[in-house]
Amino acid sequence: MTTIAAGTSLDFTLVQQLTVIALCALTAYISHMALAVFNDGVRPFMLDFIQGRSTRSATTAVSFGLSAGFIFGLGAPMALSTGVLNPWLVFLPTDILGILAPKRWLAPILGGAWGAVIVFGLNGANNVAHDLPVDFLTAMQQMSTPILFLFALFPVLAITKQFGRMWGGISGALELALVVATMKLWPNMFAGALAMAVGVLMLIGLAIAKDLRQRKADRAEGITEIVLDDDPMASLFSSSAARLRRYLPLFMVLGAGVCVLAQMHIFGGGEATSFLIAKGQYAEAAQVDFYRVFGFIPLIATTALASGAYGIAGFTLVYPIGYLMPNPFVAAIVGALVFAAEILALSSIGKVLGKLPTVRDSSEHLRSAIGDTLQLAILFGSLMAANAMGGGLGILIVGGLYLLNDAMGRPVVRMAAAPAAVIVGGIVLNLLYWLDLFTPIKG
Repeated sequence: MTTIAAGTSLDFTLVQQLTVIALCALTAYISHMALAVFNDGVRPFMLDFIQGRSTRSATTAVSFGLSAGFIFGLGAPMALSTGVLNPWLVFLPTDILGILAPKRWLAPILGGAWGAVIVFGLNGANNVAHDLPVDFLTAMQQMSTPILFLFALFPVLAITKQFGRMWGGISGALELALVVATMKLWPNMFAGALAMAVGVLMLIGLAIAKDLRQRKADRAEGITEIVLDDDPMASLFSSSAARLRRYLPLFMVLGAGVCVLAQMHIFGGGEATSFLIAKGQYAEAAQVDFYRVFGFIPLIATTALASGAYGIAGFTLVYPIGYLMPNPFVAAIVGALVFAAEILALSSIGKVLGKLPTVRDSSEHLRSAIGDTLQLAILFGSLMAANAMGGGLGILIVGGLYLLNDAMGRPVVRMAAAPAAVIVGGIVLNLLYWLDLFTPIKG
């Protein structure tokens, strides 16, 4: 079983506490100004808000509705079980608080207050949970093995969905061979790292080759691109990019802050990354988050150009870069430069993506595959946690809550439902213990 060597302590140093509070204040301020939000689902709604067709309260309701399940069902449980902060816990609440704030000066105060809740409140909750007769937080560390290993399969799923069974079978066999070879030859290396690298490169290579063949065929048939000077989408993209460039210094400060947070190794950009950071495997964590970037660049670029609101973490390149930086000062400089390059390149990226439809589709398949693998891994890991803390009764409660959530129309999003069920199940098992109706499993 994969163990978390770093433990699950959420006891931050003063510098780390101030960094989290300041970054939460900044992200809430930026969200209030409708310059950036973290939730990709909220970003398309920002154009109506920016142009005055939607009220602040209505936009806040949308943000809360799309984010609450991830905050309480995924962000908080992952942070408590790994001892590492994550973007769902840090940035989704500041999306909501920033949009909610009626005055500009109030937004950073609310954001900073949330940051204080994170750095001062989580450790207390963590200590209380570990002192309970049924320690469900330690049990949740069982989630690490299925998340880390099943996540490695996302390139195989993406290739299969986009390029068919043959290429899917080839990539699957290749990834399996690479995982086995890595475990045998490099036991201290994350087993899925090399396999994911090869899988993502295969997907990109297949997509680019298909686009190049299509462009060659189009030229042979005399088909040329028609560019309309009065294209309304082109005009919208141009004005959105110009709006974001006007606030370039503010975005550079944001990039510096996110990169510094990642450099401190108290923050992981994803589910698998959180467990790798907790184990001290920073290079492997950087590799995992780097591959995720390919699935999100087209989405973030196009929604930013269409809405005029960027991503709080940009293209998320600052995550893997931050993990590898030697100190916070270098991380701040590099993070600022990365965000500057991203903002300045937005228009060009949009034009390139328009000419590579297969590559653009690959990002959709990558995101879908990441969701599918993590959904299965989190569910399986949650049932393993349920078994560790309560045996068959634990599985009954956690699995039952998950199924009940589905039957009720998923008030909690599916990916967050299982970890949330583990926490609720842990509380129920403790209540049963205090009623002398359940004996905790030892060991």
